[in-house]
Parts: sequence; structure tokens; C-alpha cells
Amino acid sequence: MKKYILTLFLVVSFQLVKSQVHRARDLGIPFVGITGKFNAITDVKGVEVGYSTIIEGTGKNSVGKGPIRTGVTAIFPRGKAKRFSPVYANWYSLNGNGEMTGTTWVTESGFLETPIMITNTNSVGTVRQAVLEWYVETDWYNGENMWYTYPVVAETYDGFLNDIYGFHVKKKHVLEAIKNSAGGQIAEGNVGGGTGMMCLGFKGGTGTASRRIHVGDSTYTVGVLVQSNFGAKKNLTIAGVPVGMELMGVKSRIYNAPPKSNRKEGDGSIIVIVATDAPLLPHQLKRIAQRVPLGIGNVGGRGSNGSGDIFIAFSTANEKAFSRQESTPVITLSNDMISPLFEATVQGVEEAIINAMVAAETMEGINGNTSYRLPHEATVEVLKRYNRFQPMMILENELLEKYLGKYELAPEFYATIFKEETKIFMQINDRRKAELTPISKNTFDIFDFGIRVIFNMDDTQNISGLSILQNGEQKAKKIE
Repeated sequence: MKKYILTLFLVVSFQLVKSQVHRARDLGIPFVGITGKFNAITDVKGVEVGYSTIIEGTGKNSVGKGPIRTGVTAIFPRGKAKRFSPVYANWYSLNGNGEMTGTTWVTESGFLETPIMITNTNSVGTVRQAVLEWYVETDWYNGENMWYTYPVVAETYDGFLNDIYGFHVKKKHVLEAIKNSAGGQIAEGNVGGGTGMMCLGFKGGTGTASRRIHVGDSTYTVGVLVQSNFGAKKNLTIAGVPVGMELMGVKSRIYNAPPKSNRKEGDGSIIVIVATDAPLLPHQLKRIAQRVPLGIGNVGGRGSNGSGDIFIAFSTANEKAFSRQESTPVITLSNDMISPLFEATVQGVEEAIINAMVAAETMEGINGNTSYRLPHEATVEVLKRYNRFQPMMILENELLEKYLGKYELAPEFYATIFKEETKIFMQINDRRKAELTPISKNTFDIFDFGIRVIFNMDDTQNISGLSILQNGEQKAKKIE
């Protein structure tokens, strides 16, 4: 009996370990910026995401039967319980070899009135029809007798692994994605619409990330979700390192059939959804969407001819802005205050794409075609060779307590280090506090201001002062 229990425990333990999917930061990949609680688009309050993942069959492709490697992703800007609750939005296309329905009305009206759905290229019509039927069945328009709407449905092509001409996405899968929509931590990799996708030579899929930024006295969140299916292996760049070229000797795919294809290396698509709680108007959200390609470029995207690179950004602020009968007051950030949101968007897109690749698992699809996952161990070794390996630092409370206190930068000019829950902050005189992110045992970054702080120890291992690195070095003595 004991032997049976031990065996069962080991099996369950193995399954638990196997099911723990890594994210990019878990591998020691360094990213700049401060994330939200979940480092996900759902860090923007109210945003919900749901998936329907369809994985069936193996072997030779039999059109209409499989194998199937596809799905549906649903994103609700204010959550599905809100029903009809439009948000300010706008969109942008880097390269238009793809589809996102409903965007002409988003541009014309300035509002996104529907959830955003993402699937494979050949299932856009099915998903759009299913969403319309769901509106009728659930009274999405809250009792309005006559309404019109243009569902926003985007796609990327998964025909390398999926029986895409078998049209396997059905209404039930759309309803499943909608039903599963929720906030909090969300799955990444081979899930939802991203199930059968490839990226930069390896397995791709769904990824997400977020950033918290300060504008004046306010704190805002920018969240990103990607369905990533683009790029050539040779261009894969992680944390500034040419990982793709370094991994050219690593097998990344098997292509058995069909024997002929117009797909060229680097072709594919990426759909990017950017959400924020910052009060932005549609023209400002267009500017946000236009910054998405900078994040894609950081990881190796080039907007190739065969790629559909389409992005949409929305703001959950100004909840009462939409009205059919009345003029409504709204607030917005000044254009001169918006740059931190641009930076957060670029950072979030870059990390979301790499999160998708790190979370994705090797997948075999039609005709034995196979897309291999990004090799974690080999990637870490490459980062180490380029001195870009930076494991996440979790410092013991006892050490953090040593850093707390008051430091004199100049007469009547002080930096105070204090703790809130498990995080430490710096405040200079009565200015806004700034969070310190640990880089090593005694080195911290303040991303908001581009400052590095190094705590200095004396011979007795007590903190004697600190150095602030920004446009040179400024030292401060600990006085309390």
C-alpha cells in the first residue's frame, strides 16, 4: 500500500511539474519596466480573456477530419457581464496581408463596441456570425429593438499544423471562449486562436504582458495580448541578443507536406491587442497602436510581404463617454504626457511575444509537420555568453530592512528608502515615490526615471550609503 501511495505521489508530482509553464522572466531573460500583478492584459481592470483550444487527431491530413490544431480567443474590454459598454479605440496596420473585421467603424466612430475575437484565417466568418448570434441570444444591446454592429474578428494562419481547410471552428467553440473569459492570470502558448501558430522559427502562439507607469501623480496600466505567428528564425532577437543566429544548429521544424507552398521564410502574421486604463481619445490610441511595431522589431519582426501585422488599442477610462442621445464630458491626457504610455506599449509587446514562445510546447500537426518550442536551456546559454542572463531577484526581508533609512544627497536634500509590503521605494524630499526593482543583491533600477541605485556596505556589512547613477554618479551618506 505504501509503495502504491509513493508511486501515485511521484506520478502526480511529475504531472504538476510538467504542467508548470515557464514565462520569459523565469528563464532569466531581462526586460525593463514594472509589470502589473499578473504581467498580463488582465492587469487592466475589467479586461477578461477566454480561450477555446481544439487539438484532435494525428497523422496524414484528411480535409474535414484533421488533424486539428486551432482555436478561438475572446477579449472583453470591460468584461462580458457589462454587455454593451463601448470603449474608445483605434487601430493600425504595419502590413496588411491579414484581416481584422470591423475596423472601419472603429476608425469612423472612435469606439470599439464589441469584444475582440481572434482565430485562424479561414474561420473569421464563422466566428463573426457566432458572435452576432450570441448578441441576439443574450440581449447584448440591452433591449434595443433595432441595432447594427460590426464584430471585431482578427486572424493569423495556422495551416502548417492545422487542417485549416476543414473549417473546424464552430459556434460552440466561440461560445466556449466567451464563457471561459475571465480576469486574473491567463494561459499562454498553445491556447485559443494561437494554438497552431509559429513564431520566428519556433513554436509561437498566445502571449501577454503588462506595464505600470506613472504620469504626473497618476498610475496607469498598459496591457498587451499577442497572437504571434510571424518572422524568420535568423532575425529572432531576445534582450538584444541574436538568439536566432546562435540557434541555427538547433532543429526548429519538420515540414513533410503539402509539398508546395507559397509561404516564404518570415511570412506569417501577428495580431496585437493593447489595453490601458489611461484616459485617451481615439486619435491618441491610434498613436499607441502605431508604437506596436517598435516592440515587434525588437524581437526580429520585419513586416514582411506575406505577414498580416494588425493592431488595435483601447482605453477603459471614460466609461460614460458613449451615448446615443446626449453629449458627454470626458477627460484625456495631454499629448505632452503620453510618452510613458508609448514606452510601456513597446516594452509590453516585446515581452508578450517572447512569453508566447517560452510558454509554447512542441507541436506535431498535419502530415507530421512539427514546430519545435524555443529550447529553454540553449537560450539561457546564449544569453549567458552575451552577458544578458539576469535571473529574477527575490531578496530576503532581512536584507531589504538594511536598506531602509534616510540618505543625505546634499544639504536639505534627502533620499528616503522605505518599504511597503514586499517592495521598497525611494522618495527624494516630498517628490513622488518610485519603486526600486532588484537587479542584484545591492543594485536596483528605477525604471520610471532611468536611474540605477547601488547600496554601499562598510566593513561590518552595514549599509553606509548609496550611489545614484544617472548622468554620472551621485553619492549619498546614510544618516538614519
